[in-house]
Amino acid sequence: MMKFGLYSEMQLSNGKTEKQVYDEVIKQIIHADQAGFDVYSLIDHHHFSKFSVSANPLAVYAAVAHQTRHIRFRTALHILPQVNPLRMAGEIAVADILTDGRIEVGVGRGHAWVFPDEGIVPIEEAKPRFEEALAILEQGLSEGRVNFQGEFFTAKDVDIVPRPLQKKMPYYTGGTSNRTYEQAGMKGWGIFVPPLLPLENLKEQLNIYRDACHKYGNEPQVVWLHAVYMDDDAAQIRKESEKHFKNFLAGNSAPTVKLPNKDRMINAGFNFYAKGILEKLADMTYEQITEGDVVWIGTPEEICEKIERVKREVEGLTEIDFLTNYGGMDHWKVIKQQELISKHIIPNFK
Repeated sequence: MMKFGLYSEMQLSNGKTEKQVYDEVIKQIIHADQAGFDVYSLIDHHHFSKFSVSANPLAVYAAVAHQTRHIRFRTALHILPQVNPLRMAGEIAVADILTDGRIEVGVGRGHAWVFPDEGIVPIEEAKPRFEEALAILEQGLSEGRVNFQGEFFTAKDVDIVPRPLQKKMPYYTGGTSNRTYEQAGMKGWGIFVPPLLPLENLKEQLNIYRDACHKYGNEPQVVWLHAVYMDDDAAQIRKESEKHFKNFLAGNSAPTVKLPNKDRMINAGFNFYAKGILEKLADMTYEQITEGDVVWIGTPEEICEKIERVKREVEGLTEIDFLTNYGGMDHWKVIKQQELISKHIIPNFK
């Protein structure tokens, strides 16, 4: 059965304050729970407010825990190279307790721009630090005690407290590198499809993921992320959404001014960021955005057709996560989209 979720980058634009962004997202999560969505995901990101002010997703989930009943909570993604995994295991466990076992763990290396030259972790250490931190996090959440000897992290018989409610935590990852998709398939994790890339750009990686799943006896779990705006009138869609779509793409492009040197990115395994794709997003016209499958617009019936196409073309698709809050979207418009999805999209696939 297809699952449906929501994903937000919590972008600071359209004149909103940081508090307003957080207050509105909390209301939207509560509404999403009431409207029957399966999961809500927030990005974990720092340092670039135009792109995201979502610096602590677990705190948001704890804040809405007692105001929701069914919806699950996923971070997309915890940036493991920059954290102490022993502490993170305990923080995730606390969130799992406060949400009555509704936490799902998203992990990743992070965007290339979160490793500036002046930062604590150089980009060359991102991949090996990720692997070591992941090993510690998995051990801590599953066993409650960590023994590990690595280049960057060492733990000798360290107790992780508290313990999560879930005996087996669900894991997800996402990105653009072949290694990410191969590892996800080997471990049986769900995989996020980046929200701004057309399907054609990711067919190779998705094949790598499915092949690894089949090789290691795991079921593929592909999570399709896409920004959407629905209405019965195309002119009304453009009137209500155009500035938010442009803010959304500009926000995703903004941090590229702080990308490391291209050679360093390539040598560190961040090849995608050296291609210049993200830098061009802010220059796209409304027609390019909407006609190039970068975002979805249309009537609910037309959005259902787009989902059916993705189902046909993406083997292992198990979940659609919509972006309804992007580019400083007005709160009432977000609720409008969540209502339309709840009433006219989800029932067609459940």
